[in-house]
Amino acid sequence: MTTSATTRPVRNGEAVPLQAIPQLNIAELRATVLQAVAAGGRIVALFAHRGDSDAVRLVAILTEDASGTLAVCSAEVGDSYAAISQECPQAAWFEREIAEQSGVHPNGHPWLKPIRFHAPWCKGDGGGTIGVTDFFTVRGAEVHEVAVGPVHAGIIEPGHFRFQCHGERVLHLEISLGYQHRGVERALVGGPGKRTIHYMETLAGDTSIGHATAYCGAVEALAGCRVAPRAQQLRGIALELERLANHTGDLGALAGDIGYLPTAAYCGRLRGDFLNMTALVCGSRFGRGLVRPGGVGFDVDTNRRATLLKSLDGAFADVSSAVNLLWETPSVPARFEQTGVVSRADCAALGLVGPAARACGIDRDVRREFPFGIFRFAQIPVSTWHSGDVFARAYVRWLEIQRSVAFVREQLSALHEGTTRVDVGPLAANALVVSLVEGWRGEICHVGLTNDRGCFSHYKVVDPSFHNWMGLAIALRDQQVSDFPLCNKSFNLSYCGHDL
Repeated sequence: MTTSATTRPVRNGEAVPLQAIPQLNIAELRATVLQAVAAGGRIVALFAHRGDSDAVRLVAILTEDASGTLAVCSAEVGDSYAAISQECPQAAWFEREIAEQSGVHPNGHPWLKPIRFHAPWCKGDGGGTIGVTDFFTVRGAEVHEVAVGPVHAGIIEPGHFRFQCHGERVLHLEISLGYQHRGVERALVGGPGKRTIHYMETLAGDTSIGHATAYCGAVEALAGCRVAPRAQQLRGIALELERLANHTGDLGALAGDIGYLPTAAYCGRLRGDFLNMTALVCGSRFGRGLVRPGGVGFDVDTNRRATLLKSLDGAFADVSSAVNLLWETPSVPARFEQTGVVSRADCAALGLVGPAARACGIDRDVRREFPFGIFRFAQIPVSTWHSGDVFARAYVRWLEIQRSVAFVREQLSALHEGTTRVDVGPLAANALVVSLVEGWRGEICHVGLTNDRGCFSHYKVVDPSFHNWMGLAIALRDQQVSDFPLCNKSFNLSYCGHDL
């Protein structure tokens, strides 16, 4: 992917000394990133942090999915540098974030503006108020603008969508977020502490297991801790139950968006059945309190395991009946197909992840390329489709439901004996760790850097939504305005997971 002189190879969940990371100049870092992406790699994370000298340093985490390798490099940067986004679209939002968090200006960025409205960067140019910013405008006869949100009709998170339209045809959609910005990353500095795990479980409430698993993987790597097999299995079961609940809910919501009530009604209930299985394990439908550094906070006894298996079989039978109605009713695929198409080329250029990428025919899944926990020993086949439309994003969810059910059944039927949690010692000082997890939306990335006391000097979270919001914008081009709710639900991205 890149030469060893410019990057440090690192495995998922491996702690490396900070001094082992190549210290490049900014031109070398830029060239390294562009070279990696041109060779088929991706930007997993790109962020700025201030070291002890208070100088701003950019850190790039790169990957080549085909070879399953990660690479890290860094460079000290001054007030500005030549924007990577000029030649690499997937860097665009990362560089917008870098600018507003550190004040470093990526010269030549195609559309440099806030994504979360940090006050220090916005102060003085009218951007300090969330949502007050310039929007891209299309000029022309009969071109008009449609603004949606941030307050929506349903009980959902706030986000603003600005459409440039000619009649009903969408020429351009711009997405403005930041209304959920809570400063979580800043609150993590100096940890881990008592509140840290709770921050992780609420980064994106519907992905409590995914983010908690990524965090625990980072902490355990920095502490040199080995998690027991039974705990790894229970974590994997919980992660797939989270996937099952959300995929089932999404298929029901997609059915509701086109007025197909049988599947919509059934899947709404069945999502709750999967959530209740998680609650049976730990008392929380969202899995809070289950995943903890060193293992898990709850175990599953013989009777509870039998109940889970019975519930799983019943829920899957009902989901199969409800979802198959979608594919067997001609009006449903007729509405899904050729709606909100993202091409494979655009998907690759934007660095999309999760079901959104797999729906474009890209065979990408952290559980296989960068296996973690139980997935190092028990593989789940990757589910893909090729058309990149709403149908593909729905059908990939259905394929994943089937495979997740098989995995959960297999793991519950063959749980290892032994402990479920071990002690976690102090974290390594002056080290970096990258922890990747395949959440139900896609790749979750946590990057932790420690200081000489073994505390977090910087903690970076990249939710899959951060990669995928631009995919939604591209999906709306040349569509009808009325296609937006359906396209939006087919991605079902997180506002708070993006805003942190």
